[in-house]
Amino acid sequence: MPSSGSTPRGWYWTPLRATARLRAHPWLGEVIAVSAAGAALALRFSLNHVLPAGFPYLTFFPAVILTTFFLGLRPGITCAVLGGIASWYFFLTPVDSFGIDGQAALALVFYAFIVSADIALIHIMHEAGERLSREREVSADLYEQQRTMFQELQHRVANNMQFVAALLHLQKRKVGNDPAAALAALDDARVRLETISRIHRRLYDPTNIERPVGRYLQELCADLLDATGAQNIVCLVDVPAIRFDLTRLTTLSLLVVEVVTNALKHAFAPGERGTVTVRLEQLDPSRLRLTIADDGRSILADFDPSTSKSLGFRISQGLAAQLGGAMSYAGGVGTTVTVDFAVG
Repeated sequence: MPSSGSTPRGWYWTPLRATARLRAHPWLGEVIAVSAAGAALALRFSLNHVLPAGFPYLTFFPAVILTTFFLGLRPGITCAVLGGIASWYFFLTPVDSFGIDGQAALALVFYAFIVSADIALIHIMHEAGERLSREREVSADLYEQQRTMFQELQHRVANNMQFVAALLHLQKRKVGNDPAAALAALDDARVRLETISRIHRRLYDPTNIERPVGRYLQELCADLLDATGAQNIVCLVDVPAIRFDLTRLTTLSLLVVEVVTNALKHAFAPGERGTVTVRLEQLDPSRLRLTIADDGRSILADFDPSTSKSLGFRISQGLAAQLGGAMSYAGGVGTTVTVDFAVG
Protein backbone atom coordinates (compact mmCIF):
# COMPACT_ATOMS: atom_id res chain seq x y z
CA MET A 1 0.00 0.00 0.00
CA PRO A 2 1.54 3.36 -0.96
CA SER A 3 2.35 5.80 1.76
CA SER A 4 0.57 9.13 2.12
CA GLY A 5 3.40 10.91 0.38
CA SER A 6 3.88 8.47 -2.51
CA THR A 7 2.55 8.60 -6.06
CA PRO A 8 -0.32 6.10 -6.65
CA ARG A 9 0.78 3.04 -8.63
CA GLY A 10 -1.00 0.03 -10.09
CA TRP A 11 -3.01 -1.19 -13.04
CA TYR A 12 -5.54 1.61 -12.67
CA TRP A 13 -3.26 4.62 -12.15
CA THR A 14 -0.52 3.84 -14.68
CA PRO A 15 -2.65 4.02 -17.86
CA LEU A 16 -4.57 7.02 -16.52
CA ARG A 17 -1.34 8.95 -15.98
CA ALA A 18 -0.17 7.90 -19.45
CA THR A 19 -3.31 9.31 -21.10
CA ALA A 20 -3.66 12.42 -18.91
CA ARG A 21 -2.48 14.67 -21.75
CA LEU A 22 -5.11 13.20 -24.08
CA ARG A 23 -7.86 13.93 -21.56
CA ALA A 24 -6.55 17.48 -21.21
CA HIS A 25 -7.43 18.14 -24.91
CA PRO A 26 -11.15 17.36 -25.43
CA TRP A 27 -11.00 17.79 -29.20
CA LEU A 28 -8.21 15.20 -29.43
CA GLY A 29 -10.29 12.79 -27.38
CA GLU A 30 -13.21 13.28 -29.77
CA VAL A 31 -10.99 12.56 -32.78
CA ILE A 32 -9.70 9.37 -31.18
CA ALA A 33 -13.28 8.38 -30.25
CA VAL A 34 -14.36 8.70 -33.90
CA SER A 35 -11.31 6.68 -34.94
CA ALA A 36 -12.12 4.00 -32.35
CA ALA A 37 -15.69 3.73 -33.62
CA GLY A 38 -14.36 3.44 -37.18
CA ALA A 39 -11.87 0.75 -36.15
CA ALA A 40 -14.60 -1.18 -34.32
CA LEU A 41 -16.79 -0.98 -37.44
CA ALA A 42 -13.99 -2.22 -39.67
CA LEU A 43 -13.26 -5.10 -37.29
CA ARG A 44 -16.95 -6.02 -37.19
CA PHE A 45 -17.06 -6.15 -40.99
CA SER A 46 -13.96 -8.37 -41.03
CA LEU A 47 -15.65 -10.79 -38.60
CA ASN A 48 -19.03 -10.71 -40.35
CA HIS A 49 -18.45 -13.95 -42.28
CA VAL A 50 -17.42 -15.93 -39.20
CA LEU A 51 -19.98 -14.62 -36.71
CA PRO A 52 -23.47 -16.05 -36.47
CA ALA A 53 -26.42 -13.69 -36.69
CA GLY A 54 -27.28 -11.71 -33.58
CA PHE A 55 -23.94 -10.10 -32.66
CA PRO A 56 -24.22 -6.57 -34.09
CA TYR A 57 -22.42 -4.88 -31.18
CA LEU A 58 -19.63 -7.35 -30.50
CA THR A 59 -16.75 -5.04 -31.43
CA PHE A 60 -18.41 -1.81 -30.34
CA PHE A 61 -18.72 -2.63 -26.64
CA PRO A 62 -14.92 -2.92 -26.11
CA ALA A 63 -14.36 0.28 -28.12
CA VAL A 64 -16.79 2.21 -25.91
CA ILE A 65 -15.31 0.81 -22.69
CA LEU A 66 -11.69 1.50 -23.68
CA THR A 67 -12.48 4.98 -25.02
CA THR A 68 -14.33 5.97 -21.86
CA PHE A 69 -11.64 4.52 -19.60
CA PHE A 70 -8.70 6.18 -21.29
CA LEU A 71 -10.22 9.37 -22.70
CA GLY A 72 -13.11 10.27 -20.43
CA LEU A 73 -16.86 10.78 -20.50
CA ARG A 74 -17.45 12.81 -23.68
CA PRO A 75 -15.27 10.68 -26.00
CA GLY A 76 -16.93 7.57 -24.57
CA ILE A 77 -20.39 8.92 -25.36
CA THR A 78 -19.24 9.92 -28.86
CA CYS A 79 -17.91 6.43 -29.54
CA ALA A 80 -21.10 4.84 -28.14
CA VAL A 81 -23.39 6.98 -30.30
CA LEU A 82 -21.38 6.36 -33.47
CA GLY A 83 -21.20 2.64 -32.71
CA GLY A 84 -24.96 2.47 -32.17
CA ILE A 85 -25.69 4.30 -35.42
CA ALA A 86 -23.28 2.09 -37.38
CA SER A 87 -24.73 -1.11 -35.91
CA TRP A 88 -28.27 0.05 -36.62
CA TYR A 89 -27.49 0.80 -40.26
CA PHE A 90 -25.18 -2.08 -41.18
CA PHE A 91 -26.05 -5.02 -38.91
CA LEU A 92 -29.66 -4.74 -37.73
CA THR A 93 -32.43 -5.91 -39.99
CA PRO A 94 -33.30 -4.50 -42.41
CA VAL A 95 -29.56 -4.06 -43.11
CA ASP A 96 -28.10 -1.07 -44.94
CA SER A 97 -30.95 1.13 -43.79
CA PHE A 98 -32.28 2.91 -40.73
CA GLY A 99 -35.48 0.96 -40.87
CA ILE A 100 -36.66 -0.40 -37.54
CA ASP A 101 -38.94 -3.16 -36.35
CA GLY A 102 -39.70 -4.54 -32.96
CA GLN A 103 -36.62 -6.76 -32.81
CA ALA A 104 -34.30 -3.97 -33.96
CA ALA A 105 -35.83 -1.54 -31.45
CA LEU A 106 -35.29 -4.04 -28.63
CA ALA A 107 -31.67 -4.55 -29.73
CA LEU A 108 -31.06 -0.78 -29.76
CA VAL A 109 -32.57 -0.38 -26.31
CA PHE A 110 -30.36 -3.22 -25.07
CA TYR A 111 -27.29 -1.56 -26.60
CA ALA A 112 -28.17 1.83 -25.12
CA PHE A 113 -28.67 0.31 -21.67
CA ILE A 114 -25.37 -1.61 -21.70
CA VAL A 115 -23.19 1.25 -22.99
CA SER A 116 -24.88 3.73 -20.64
CA ALA A 117 -24.18 1.47 -17.68
CA ASP A 118 -20.57 0.94 -18.80
CA ILE A 119 -19.96 4.66 -19.32
CA ALA A 120 -21.61 5.60 -16.01
CA LEU A 121 -19.64 3.02 -14.02
CA ILE A 122 -16.34 4.02 -15.61
CA HIS A 123 -17.10 7.72 -15.08
CA ILE A 124 -17.95 7.09 -11.41
CA MET A 125 -14.74 5.10 -11.06
CA HIS A 126 -12.80 8.01 -12.61
CA GLU A 127 -14.40 10.50 -10.24
CA ALA A 128 -13.63 8.29 -7.24
CA GLY A 129 -10.06 7.83 -8.44
CA GLU A 130 -9.52 11.56 -8.92
CA ARG A 131 -11.01 12.26 -5.49
CA LEU A 132 -8.70 9.64 -3.98
CA SER A 133 -5.75 11.21 -5.80
CA ARG A 134 -6.63 14.66 -4.43
CA GLU A 135 -6.97 13.21 -0.93
CA ARG A 136 -3.56 11.58 -1.30
CA GLU A 137 -2.07 14.92 -2.35
CA VAL A 138 -3.68 16.64 0.64
CA SER A 139 -2.37 13.91 2.93
CA ALA A 140 1.08 14.27 1.44
CA ASP A 141 0.98 18.05 1.94
CA LEU A 142 -0.17 17.64 5.54
CA TYR A 143 2.58 15.10 6.16
CA GLU A 144 5.18 17.47 4.72
CA GLN A 145 3.84 20.36 6.80
CA GLN A 146 3.93 18.26 9.97
CA ARG A 147 7.48 17.13 9.20
CA THR A 148 8.57 20.71 8.57
CA MET A 149 6.84 21.96 11.71
CA PHE A 150 8.46 19.21 13.78
CA GLN A 151 11.89 20.10 12.41
CA GLU A 152 11.22 23.79 13.07
CA LEU A 153 10.09 22.98 16.61
CA GLN A 154 13.25 20.96 17.23
CA HIS A 155 15.35 23.78 15.82
CA ARG A 156 13.51 26.39 17.88
CA VAL A 157 13.84 24.37 21.11
CA ALA A 158 17.57 23.98 20.50
CA ASN A 159 17.88 27.73 19.86
CA ASN A 160 15.89 28.46 23.00
CA MET A 161 18.19 26.29 25.09
CA GLN A 162 21.22 28.06 23.61
CA PHE A 163 19.62 31.42 24.34
CA VAL A 164 18.93 30.44 27.95
CA ALA A 165 22.47 29.12 28.37
CA ALA A 166 23.95 32.34 26.94
CA LEU A 167 21.65 34.40 29.17
CA LEU A 168 22.74 32.58 32.32
CA HIS A 169 26.39 32.81 31.26
CA LEU A 170 26.10 36.58 30.84
CA GLN A 171 24.37 36.87 34.21
CA LYS A 172 27.13 34.81 35.82
CA ARG A 173 29.81 37.14 34.45
CA LYS A 174 27.82 40.10 35.67
CA VAL A 175 27.32 39.09 39.31
CA GLY A 176 30.87 38.16 40.28
CA ASN A 177 31.05 37.46 44.01
CA ASP A 178 28.28 39.85 45.08
CA PRO A 179 25.39 37.80 46.63
CA ALA A 180 22.94 40.70 46.28
CA ALA A 181 23.82 41.08 42.61
CA ALA A 182 23.43 37.31 42.19
CA LEU A 183 19.88 37.44 43.56
CA ALA A 184 19.03 40.40 41.33
CA ALA A 185 20.55 38.63 38.32
CA LEU A 186 18.56 35.45 39.00
CA ASP A 187 15.37 37.48 39.34
CA ASP A 188 16.17 39.30 36.09
CA ALA A 189 16.78 35.96 34.36
CA ARG A 190 13.51 34.61 35.73
CA VAL A 191 11.58 37.57 34.29
CA ARG A 192 13.25 37.15 30.92
CA LEU A 193 12.55 33.41 30.81
CA GLU A 194 8.92 33.96 31.75
CA THR A 195 8.67 36.52 28.95
CA ILE A 196 10.22 34.10 26.46
CA SER A 197 7.71 31.47 27.60
CA ARG A 198 4.83 33.87 26.93
CA ILE A 199 6.20 34.72 23.50
CA HIS A 200 6.45 31.11 22.44
CA ARG A 201 3.10 30.21 23.91
CA ARG A 202 1.61 32.86 21.63
CA LEU A 203 3.75 31.93 18.62
CA TYR A 204 2.85 28.24 18.69
CA ASP A 205 -0.82 28.75 19.46
CA PRO A 206 -2.69 27.55 16.30
CA THR A 207 -5.25 30.33 16.74
CA ASN A 208 -2.47 32.92 16.30
CA ILE A 209 -1.15 31.64 12.96
CA GLU A 210 -3.14 34.14 10.88
CA ARG A 211 -3.22 36.88 13.51
CA PRO A 212 -1.84 40.26 12.29
CA VAL A 213 1.64 41.08 13.57
CA GLY A 214 0.42 44.41 14.99
CA ARG A 215 -2.23 42.74 17.11
CA TYR A 216 0.22 40.10 18.24
CA LEU A 217 2.77 42.73 19.37
CA GLN A 218 0.03 44.71 21.09
CA GLU A 219 -0.92 41.66 23.16
CA LEU A 220 2.75 40.97 23.84
CA CYS A 221 3.28 44.49 25.15
CA ALA A 222 0.16 44.11 27.31
CA ASP A 223 1.75 40.96 28.79
CA LEU A 224 4.91 42.95 29.55
CA LEU A 225 3.01 45.73 31.29
CA ASP A 226 1.16 43.15 33.33
CA ALA A 227 4.32 41.19 34.18
CA THR A 228 6.24 44.29 35.31
CA GLY A 229 3.31 45.88 37.12
CA ALA A 230 3.61 49.10 35.09
CA GLN A 231 -0.05 50.06 35.46
CA ASN A 232 0.43 53.71 34.55
CA ILE A 233 2.28 53.08 31.30
CA VAL A 234 0.50 52.86 27.95
CA CYS A 235 1.99 50.89 25.06
CA LEU A 236 0.90 51.93 21.55
CA VAL A 237 1.61 49.67 18.55
CA ASP A 238 1.54 50.89 14.94
CA VAL A 239 2.37 48.05 12.54
CA PRO A 240 1.20 47.66 8.90
CA ALA A 241 -0.31 44.47 7.50
CA ILE A 242 2.88 42.48 7.03
CA ARG A 243 3.79 38.84 7.57
CA PHE A 244 6.97 37.27 8.95
CA ASP A 245 8.11 33.69 9.01
CA LEU A 246 8.19 32.05 12.44
CA THR A 247 11.91 32.50 12.99
CA ARG A 248 11.97 36.23 12.19
CA LEU A 249 8.75 36.85 14.12
CA THR A 250 10.32 35.21 17.17
CA THR A 251 13.47 37.32 16.88
CA LEU A 252 11.43 40.50 16.33
CA SER A 253 9.27 39.67 19.35
CA LEU A 254 12.29 39.09 21.60
CA LEU A 255 13.82 42.38 20.43
CA VAL A 256 10.62 44.34 21.12
CA VAL A 257 10.33 42.69 24.53
CA GLU A 258 13.93 43.55 25.43
CA VAL A 259 13.73 47.21 24.39
CA VAL A 260 10.27 47.78 25.91
CA THR A 261 11.35 46.07 29.14
CA ASN A 262 14.43 48.30 29.28
CA ALA A 263 12.21 51.38 28.82
CA LEU A 264 9.85 50.24 31.58
CA LYS A 265 12.77 49.69 33.95
CA HIS A 266 14.82 52.82 33.29
CA ALA A 267 12.71 55.50 31.57
CA PHE A 268 10.00 55.93 34.16
CA ALA A 269 10.01 56.43 37.90
CA PRO A 270 7.79 54.11 39.99
CA GLY A 271 4.15 55.11 39.55
CA GLU A 272 4.98 57.65 36.84
CA ARG A 273 2.68 57.90 33.83
CA GLY A 274 4.09 57.50 30.36
CA THR A 275 3.80 56.07 26.88
CA VAL A 276 5.88 53.59 24.92
CA THR A 277 5.31 53.51 21.15
CA VAL A 278 6.24 50.57 18.93
CA ARG A 279 6.15 51.39 15.21
CA LEU A 280 7.09 49.30 12.18
CA GLU A 281 7.22 51.03 8.80
CA GLN A 282 8.20 50.01 5.29
CA LEU A 283 11.07 52.16 4.03
CA ASP A 284 11.08 50.53 0.58
CA PRO A 285 10.12 47.13 -0.86
CA SER A 286 13.16 45.50 0.73
CA ARG A 287 13.69 47.42 4.00
CA LEU A 288 11.76 47.86 7.24
CA ARG A 289 12.30 50.16 10.20
CA LEU A 290 11.40 49.29 13.77
CA THR A 291 11.10 52.29 16.09
CA ILE A 292 10.50 52.01 19.83
CA ALA A 293 10.16 55.35 21.62
CA ASP A 294 9.23 56.39 25.14
CA ASP A 295 8.46 59.79 26.67
CA GLY A 296 10.31 59.15 29.92
CA ARG A 297 13.83 60.05 30.95
CA SER A 298 16.11 60.61 28.00
CA ILE A 299 19.20 58.56 27.38
CA LEU A 300 22.50 60.27 28.25
CA ALA A 301 23.98 62.35 25.46
CA ASP A 302 27.34 60.56 25.65
CA PHE A 303 25.81 57.07 25.78
CA ASP A 304 27.73 54.55 23.67
CA PRO A 305 25.94 51.18 23.39
CA SER A 306 29.11 49.49 22.15
CA THR A 307 30.83 50.10 25.49
CA SER A 308 27.81 49.50 27.70
CA LYS A 309 28.04 46.61 30.16
CA SER A 310 24.25 46.33 30.39
CA LEU A 311 23.05 42.81 29.67
CA GLY A 312 19.86 44.15 28.10
CA PHE A 313 21.76 46.24 25.58
CA ARG A 314 23.97 43.31 24.63
CA ILE A 315 20.97 41.02 24.13
CA SER A 316 19.19 43.69 22.08
CA GLN A 317 22.22 44.21 19.85
CA GLY A 318 22.47 40.45 19.26
CA LEU A 319 18.78 40.18 18.34
CA ALA A 320 19.04 43.16 15.97
CA ALA A 321 22.01 41.47 14.31
CA GLN A 322 19.93 38.30 13.83
CA LEU A 323 17.44 40.41 11.87
CA GLY A 324 20.28 41.74 9.75
CA GLY A 325 20.19 45.24 11.24
CA ALA A 326 21.89 47.42 13.84
CA MET A 327 20.39 49.46 16.66
CA SER A 328 20.73 53.20 17.01
CA TYR A 329 19.72 55.37 19.97
CA ALA A 330 18.55 58.96 20.14
CA GLY A 331 17.69 61.17 23.11
CA GLY A 332 15.53 64.26 23.41
CA VAL A 333 12.03 63.86 24.77
CA GLY A 334 12.52 60.35 26.06
CA THR A 335 14.57 57.73 24.22
CA THR A 336 14.12 56.45 20.69
CA VAL A 337 15.56 53.11 19.55
CA THR A 338 15.67 52.43 15.80
CA VAL A 339 16.51 49.26 13.88
CA ASP A 340 16.58 49.12 10.08
CA PHE A 341 16.54 45.61 8.66
CA ALA A 342 15.73 43.64 5.50
CA VAL A 343 12.22 42.37 4.80
CA GLY A 344 13.28 38.76 4.61
